[in-house]
Amino acid sequence: MESVIKSEICKDVKKELNYSFGNVYIFSNFVVSEINEGVNFNWHDHGEKIVEDVTYYLGNDGSEIIYISNRVNDYSVVATDWLKYFSSSYRLKAYFIISNSRVGYINSKIENLFFNNRIKHFISLTEAIHWIDTKLVNTPK
Repeated sequence: MESVIKSEICKDVKKELNYSFGNVYIFSNFVVSEINEGVNFNWHDHGEKIVEDVTYYLGNDGSEIIYISNRVNDYSVVATDWLKYFSSSYRLKAYFIISNSRVGYINSKIENLFFNNRIKHFISLTEAIHWIDTKLVNTPK
């Protein structure tokens, strides 16, 4: 799997947010997170900080954010914490998970049980960005 830093799209990063638990890259039309190996990602310690920083930088409530979880490392997600995210009145335009492992795909299905919309799964960052460009950004409403 390809990290943002090692990809062609690195030149298009508008803002990079570095945390002890991973990195978040803000682009014009989407946000990409890459969480560190072994992290047990949860709302209180990780998600809330990312949401606050990204929405502050973008100057909006996040409802137009396309969030891509680029799972270049193995880590776990507390799937039930999606309930905390939504109870805090946050929203997303779309949520994508990039993983090319069977375990990653199964984990995304578990997360989808607690996510109030459909999670789209891709096997590459390039594929996800192409989908954004053709299906979400450059299509008339």
